[in-house]
Amino acid sequence: MAKRKLNVEAVATRLASLSMPQGSAWATSAREAALARVESMGLPERRDEYWKFTRPDTLVQADAPIAALFHNEEGPLWADIDRLKIVFVDGVFDAGASDDLTHEGLEIERLADVTAKDIHWAKDVYGVLEANGQDAVDRPIAALNTAFTTDGIMIRVSGKVSKPVNLIYLHKSETSDVILHHCIKIEEGAEMTLLETGPAAARLNKSLEVEIADKAAFHHVRVQGRDHERRAVTGIFTRLGAESTFKSFTLTMNGVLTRNECVIELTGDNANATIAGACVGDGDDFHHDDTVFITHDAVNCESRQVFKKVLRNGATGVFQGKILVKKDAQKTDGYQISQALLLDDDSQFLAKPELEIYADDVACSHGSTTGAIDEDALFYLQSRGVPKEEATDLLVLAFLAESLEEIDNEALSEGIYERLEGWLARHGH
Repeated sequence: MAKRKLNVEAVATRLASLSMPQGSAWATSAREAALARVESMGLPERRDEYWKFTRPDTLVQADAPIAALFHNEEGPLWADIDRLKIVFVDGVFDAGASDDLTHEGLEIERLADVTAKDIHWAKDVYGVLEANGQDAVDRPIAALNTAFTTDGIMIRVSGKVSKPVNLIYLHKSETSDVILHHCIKIEEGAEMTLLETGPAAARLNKSLEVEIADKAAFHHVRVQGRDHERRAVTGIFTRLGAESTFKSFTLTMNGVLTRNECVIELTGDNANATIAGACVGDGDDFHHDDTVFITHDAVNCESRQVFKKVLRNGATGVFQGKILVKKDAQKTDGYQISQALLLDDDSQFLAKPELEIYADDVACSHGSTTGAIDEDALFYLQSRGVPKEEATDLLVLAFLAESLEEIDNEALSEGIYERLEGWLARHGH
């Protein structure tokens, strides 16, 4: 009872620091329903099953911890790729730094403009997929996001869009505390690629809801990094129609605390979902958590989870992944792998892979491994004249390669590879 009382007080303190934005009737209804979910669930605590490996207190306290700004010599990622740039500075849309938001096959609007309209397609997406994601596991931080977010982008895709949309998040204030919410609706047969780059804020709470119609495709590549002291909790909520595709890859570098949640519902037959990630962490103040929940609720669907983490100098990595196969989801193919490469004895990897299967015609597997650098491979490279530090970096990159292979676009994966090389060069050994 005492713990519950503390949680109630924490909820009251956090809610007192926020103000619900004004909007149309449907937007207000969605926000009030999300607020009710937060008040019912409470904020996460370390005793909660899905938070036992990660301390949530700095993610939910009223004031964001200060995060120093980080500068390096690297230029913008994917600068040579033709893309539509949408820029946020400490969570606020920057029209002057962004491109024109009109593009063939895309309808792009700001959240504030959309939620002021009485009729809009976002009514069927905003807060809806997030609410669905609460069925199996409470996700109060995502509900808090739906209730109080003040900015974001709404995108409707009606065709096969060749140019990627790049959401660029700039961090310029050491005390910025940002809540962002994006919604994407991909109509039947349509296709788009979304890129996300940048540290965003001292503390970031970001949600992305993606509705994928029949025979549509969504590709997502995200890079989190740079600022050493930043904190972030992100949630992706997606629902797939028949013969649709969802592919998401995240690279995480730096940051004191990052938790990336992904909730995927395969509701149409012959759908395909892939969620992958690579993480490199250095230092005992680095903590990175990937938490994934995939529900198979249709016939002949495939899902893949591929996560790789490289940790050293006391860094901590977490993976929690679950595949739920419902009774009628026959011919399901579910694959899950999480692996960590520990470059010292002080780092740790905490994994919780899960399968829950109610259908009888399935092929599901999961695996999780933790290990050190292969001494035989290291010796082989050194015996061929490769210095030890360079040989170690080559083996690290080879270890991470499987997750990068989940990116379909070669130019995008090359940019990720270059960022990893730069990180390894800066951090030395």
